[in-house]
Amino acid sequence: MQELGHFIDGKRVPGRSGRAADVFNPATGEVQARVALASAAELAAAVESAQRAQPKWGATNPQRRARVMMRFVALLNRDMDKLAEALSREHGKTLPDAKGDVVRGLEVAEFCIGAPHLLKGEYTDGAGPGIDMYSMRQPLGVVAGITPFNFPAMIPLWKMCPAIACGNAFILKPSERDPSVPLMLAELMQEAGLPDGILQVVNGDKEAVDAILDHPDIMAVGFVGSTPIAEYIYARATAHGKRAQCFGGAKNHMIIMPDADMDQAADALVGAGYGAAGERCMAISVAVPVGEATADRLIEKLIPKVESLKIGPYTAGKDVDFGPVVTRAAQKRILGLVDAGVKQGAELVVDGRGFRMQGYEDGFFVGACLFDRVTPEMDIYREEIFGPVLTSVRAKSYDEAIDLTMSNPYGNGTAIYTRDGDTARDFASRINVGMVGVNVPIPVPLAYHTFGGWKKSGFGDLNQHGPDAFRFYTRTKTVTARWPSGIKEGAAFSIPTME
Repeated sequence: MQELGHFIDGKRVPGRSGRAADVFNPATGEVQARVALASAAELAAAVESAQRAQPKWGATNPQRRARVMMRFVALLNRDMDKLAEALSREHGKTLPDAKGDVVRGLEVAEFCIGAPHLLKGEYTDGAGPGIDMYSMRQPLGVVAGITPFNFPAMIPLWKMCPAIACGNAFILKPSERDPSVPLMLAELMQEAGLPDGILQVVNGDKEAVDAILDHPDIMAVGFVGSTPIAEYIYARATAHGKRAQCFGGAKNHMIIMPDADMDQAADALVGAGYGAAGERCMAISVAVPVGEATADRLIEKLIPKVESLKIGPYTAGKDVDFGPVVTRAAQKRILGLVDAGVKQGAELVVDGRGFRMQGYEDGFFVGACLFDRVTPEMDIYREEIFGPVLTSVRAKSYDEAIDLTMSNPYGNGTAIYTRDGDTARDFASRINVGMVGVNVPIPVPLAYHTFGGWKKSGFGDLNQHGPDAFRFYTRTKTVTARWPSGIKEGAAFSIPTME
C-alpha cells in the first residue's frame, strides 16, 4: 500500500497527525494508496517554513523567477506521459483527457514566463516640481490554494504558477481523492530550481482547510469547488482579512437556434456533456433547443451518438470516450438524481443506469444518460449533477431560452449555436454569465485571458490566470519621490547586464 504524505521544504515527508484517507482506483473500486491528512499544527509548520523562504524569493528579480518557470514548462513536457498516467489512475479520466488536464495548466505556466512584463508598474515623470511618481507591484507573502479533484493538475497549476512568479510562497491543499499529481508537480518545480519552502503541498481535509483560512500569516486564498464550500471559504477567509477568489458550481446552458448546424451542435453537446464523465465545472449539462422542430431534430441526432459512447478504464485504449466517476458516493448521487428525473416526469431517452463493465463490476461507472422534456422545477435541472447526464429543456423562443439561462443562479459558462451574427452578438452582450461560447461548446479562455464565473459560480473581484492573477497575487505600492539634481557616477565601458 502506497503511503502519500506532504511536500515540505523541498522534499516529501510523512504525515504526523495519525489520520489518513483512502485513495481509490475508480475503475476497480480498490484502495490503491493512503494519503495523510494534516493537522492544524502541520499546516502551521508548513506556513512557518514558507515565511522563512519567501523574503529572499520575493527579492529575486522577476526574470530569474521566470527562468524557473521556463525550466518547469520543459519538465512538464518531459514527464507528460507519467503525469497523465498517474492522473488517470486516481481520477479515472482517459489518458488523452488527462494529458489535456496537464496541458491546460502548462499553458498558464508558459504565460507566467512573461512575469517581468506583467509586474511592471506605472511611472509619471515631473508630477510636480522635481517630483516623480511610480508604482510597484510587490508579492503578498505566503498565499494558499485549495483545489478540487476534477482537475488535479490544471487547477493547482492555475493557482501556484502566477503566485510563485509574483514572488510569493504558496501553500497548496489539493483534493485528498487524487493527491499524487500535485506532489509530482511540486517535485518538478523543485527540479526546475525553485528554492526550498516556496511551494508546500499539504494534504488534508476540512481541518487543514480551516487552518488555512484562520492562519494570520496566509494573505490570500484561492479555491475551486462546489458553491456552498466556495461561499464558506470566501466568508471565512475575508472575515480574517484575506484576499479570496472562490469559484463554485455551474449549470451551463447551450442554446441551439433553428438555423444551427445540427450535426455540429450534437457533436459539441456530446463532447461537452460527457467528456470526463461530466465531472467538469465547464461541462454543458443543459441543452436548450429553440422550437419544437429544433428540439426533435437535436434529440434525433443525439440519441445514436450517446448510445454509441465507449465507456471504460483508461487502460482500455485511446478510443475510450469517458471513464468512471471519482467515488462510490458520486456514483450513487448521480444515479439517484437520474431516478428523481424519471419520477418527476422527464423523458429518459437514453438510460445508462444499467451499465456494467465486465471485469470492472466494482468500478464507479455510470452509463451515459440523456433526458428530454426537462422543466426548471425538476431536481435534474436545479442541481449540478456532475456526471454523464445531459438534459434538454425545450424553449419556445430565443427570448425564452435566454431568460432561462439568465435566471439560473449559476453563471459559469454558456454557449449558443447559430449561423446568425446578430443573434450571436446579442447573446454575448446580454447574457449574465462569465464565459461565453459562440459555436464553441466549452468556452474556457486561454491562459492570457482570465477564467471566472458570475453569480453563484464566483466569489471575489479577480479571476483566475491571465492578468487578473498577477493583480490578485500582488499589491500595489505608490512612491512619490523628490531628489536633488547633480548626482553623478563614474563612467562604465561594458554593456550593462542583469546581475
